[in-house]
Amino acid sequence: MAAVERRIGDRAIDDYTQEAYSSWPMDATFIELPPFQRLREHYLSDDEYRALQQELLARPDAGYVIKGTGGLRKLRFSDKRRGKGKRGGLRVIDYHWDGGGQFWMFVVYDKGEADDLSSDERKVLARLLEQEVKARSER
Repeated sequence: MAAVERRIGDRAIDDYTQEAYSSWPMDATFIELPPFQRLREHYLSDDEYRALQQELLARPDAGYVIKGTGGLRKLRFSDKRRGKGKRGGLRVIDYHWDGGGQFWMFVVYDKGEADDLSSDERKVLARLLEQEVKARSER
């Protein structure tokens, strides 16, 4: 079966590729901030982390924007190690920076540990995001 090519702006899209379902570029850099880096091994195997990355690449706007954080998103992700689906599984806090084609991975945690972030936690994450945006925008 031959692929059908179409154009979105200046990009050629093959209708049999993952990009056919998304207008977002499929290449990105994943930057793990220290809290995420510390916790990732505890919650995600390498294969699970790759699956998370693929999900974010396919849908950079996955999850919902957390109020008062400047655009951080909270994504539900299944926790296969503990046999939990998305609803009872992991929570991933990330930010998609369009300016640099990057996903900044802030933190990952089990829903059983904390369902929602506290006001203080949201403020800390908002400050961290603000610092990251400023630092990367100056480069």
